[in-house]
Formats: sequence, structure tokens, C-alpha cells
Amino acid sequence: MVAKKSWKEFRECGLLWWINMILHTFGWAIVCNIDDNGNIKEVYPARVKFRGFSEEDNTKGYVKVTEYLNKESSKLLEESKE
Repeated sequence: MVAKKSWKEFRECGLLWWINMILHTFGWAIVCNIDDNGNIKEVYPARVKFRGFSEEDNTKGYVKVTEYLNKESSKLLEESKE
């Protein structure tokens, strides 16, 4: 089963931050260009020189991912057993 999701949802639940933490190890990131209204205009992979995020961004990211897991954990467990 595949359920298409938006980049906005991926970003808002913290998964973009999580994946970019991993990609930073290799000098890569997924970049989202956001317009003044908060809409995602463009998404693309990029080579980057920076590694990691600020403590504030990490805290926000961990909270978002933990909230996502808290909300979706039962469904994720069910799906993993199918």
C-alpha cells in the first residue's frame, strides 16, 4: 500500500528534520523553499557544507517526531505485522 503524502506533512511531523540529520553526515540535505505564506514552493536534494542543527532546532525536531510517534504508534505496529 502506498499513500501519497505532501512535503508539508512530512516537514510538519519532523521527518524532514530527522532525515536531514542523517543526510548531513554525508554532506547532503533535502531543501524546501518556503514562500511568505508558509507554502512549500520547491523541494530538492543539495550538497551542503553545514553539519547538524542548532540546539533549539533539535529540540523542536525531537518534540515533533515524538508527537508523531505517539499519535501513530499503534497504526505503525499494525502495519508492520501485515
